[in-house]
Parts: sequence; C-alpha cells; structure tokens
Amino acid sequence: MAIVPLYLVLISMQHIFAVTWLYLAKQPSLRGTQDTSTCGGLKGLVEEQVRLCQRQMEAMDSVRRGAELAIEECQHQFHNRRWNCSTLQGRQVFGKVVVQGTRESAFVHAISSVGVAFAVTRACSRGELEKCGCDRKIRGVSSEGFQWSGCSDNLAYGIAFSQAFVDNPERSRGISFSRALMNLHNNEAGRKAILSHMKVECKCHGASGSCEVRTCWRVMPPFRQVGNILKEKFEGATEVQPKRVGSRKLLVPRSSRFKPYTAHDLVYLVASPDFCTRDPRGGVPGTAGRRCNRTSHATDGCELLCCGRGFRTAQAEVVERCSCKFRWCCSVECKQCHRLVEVYTCR
Repeated sequence: MAIVPLYLVLISMQHIFAVTWLYLAKQPSLRGTQDTSTCGGLKGLVEEQVRLCQRQMEAMDSVRRGAELAIEECQHQFHNRRWNCSTLQGRQVFGKVVVQGTRESAFVHAISSVGVAFAVTRACSRGELEKCGCDRKIRGVSSEGFQWSGCSDNLAYGIAFSQAFVDNPERSRGISFSRALMNLHNNEAGRKAILSHMKVECKCHGASGSCEVRTCWRVMPPFRQVGNILKEKFEGATEVQPKRVGSRKLLVPRSSRFKPYTAHDLVYLVASPDFCTRDPRGGVPGTAGRRCNRTSHATDGCELLCCGRGFRTAQAEVVERCSCKFRWCCSVECKQCHRLVEVYTCR
C-alpha cells in the first residue's frame, strides 16, 4: 500500500476546510425550511456547522444569501484583475486560490464573514427570524438632541452568528495554525469593516415637517460600501509570518519596513501567483480571451491583463438608444442606433 506523505494529507485537509460553505450559494433557497435533517445534506459544511444549522435552521437561508452576496461582491471588485473571482463547479467555489494564504484568500475570508453578518442582520430587522429582532438597546436622547427610536439594525446578533458559523472551520484539525490565525484575523477584519461604518438615519416629526422632534436609529452601510472598504484593505494588505512570543504564536510583519497591521487590516502569508496561465485544478482560469482596455495602464489594461502575450483586435456591433425625445405626458421615445467598436482580447 502506498504511503501518502503527511504534508499532502494536510494540504488535502486544508482544501476541505477552507470556505467550502460558500457552496451554499449554489444551492436552492432554504426559506421556510424547518426540517433539520436538511442540514446533513448541505454540501460544504463541517460537522460543527451542521450542528449550528440544526439549532438555527431558520437562519440558514440568510447564510446562503450571505454566501451569494460575498461571491457577487468579490466578482464586482475583481472584475478587472487577472484573478476575477471566477467560480468552479465543485464544492470549493474558488478552487485552491483560497487555501494558499494569499491576499486573494484574505479578501475572500473577509467578504464572506461580513456577508453572513450582513444577511443575518438584515433578516433580523425584517422580522424573518424568531431568535432576533431590532436592536432596541440604544434608547433615550442623544448628545445631539435627537430621540433614539425606530428599528436599529441588530448587527451584534449578525456578527455573533457569523463568528459562530464562519470561524468554526478554522478551528478544525488539519489546517495549519498560521493559516488559522490568518483566516480568523481576516474574518474579524471583515466584520469590523461593517461595524465601524454603521450610519444613523432619522425621521422628522412636527407640524408641516418642521422637524421639532427627530427620531433616529442605526443602520448598516450598503454592502457595496463594505466591499469597497475591503478592496482598499486588500490593496494595502500586510505580508506576515508566524513568530513565537513566549508561549504564544503570533503573526508579525515579514519585514521591519512594513507598517504594523491593525485589527481592521487584511494580512496574508505568501505572495500571490501571477494568475496568467490557466490552471483548472487550482481554480485559475488564466487571462487568455479576456477583454482588455488598450489605452489603460491600470489592471484592466492590455499590457497587464494579457501578461505581455499581446492581444487581438476585432470589431463588434453595439446597439444603443439614440435620438431620444420626451413625449407629453409622460414617456421617452428613442431610436436604436448601430455602431462598430473595436474590442481587444488577450492572446
């Protein structure tokens, strides 16, 4: 019988425990499902996540929606980059990209953890979950003189649920301690991105909208804003390495020239591959055939996106609305205009 090297076993187990629960995004809606036996059939969950599902079945459709939000936002933020968050058919939604300790993995963990917190919190505010509702802890008159009232988003509940569900695989056997530290840090950084950007919304009361009295409540920022914040954190992420300090093992900046990272920053352990060449097993689609911008010097530019391989030029017909006129009352009539544009694709 062939002996499998231990390091290959560990890599395989890490592949299992990395954010495979994102596969929920590819499964049918769980809204209204009360049968806890469903939990055992959900692909991508580790044992403790299955148990949490059985205890909190009503919240699982929100978890599924959180996974959808995370994937959609990742694809929006990275659509012009060599790695564009392309999803695969298997349970490991992004392939091995998220088990390599790179900046991309850091972003995926952060946006995934905040996706669950956001979706569960929204379900609480909408009255969809029996175990939570609006946050009514903030009461009375504020220092600015308005009255705290209304339905504040119960983000504390959403964050607690995210910690219980999303962080659990990082505590499973088989994942390296350094990777677990990295993933847990980035999970929490994602949640802090939404917590630190809560907003106050108000409503005026009084004769003829005089705003004699204002009642206000706290709401989450739009998920797109959170995605923008985490993309900035991705660009400025800190490369770290494990270091034993006394009896503790910590992640410290790899170079003394790097700034110390905070709880809000993303961290990563290894440099990213160039993502130029197609690697289906690794979850890398490559950049051949991708559209690029010939005049751009940014990540969507043909020189960078095509990895120096050059690009093809072709013409494509574009149909646009044109010669629009306003008709009283109340419509806009437009013609359809056809024009040829040049399209550039990577070789």
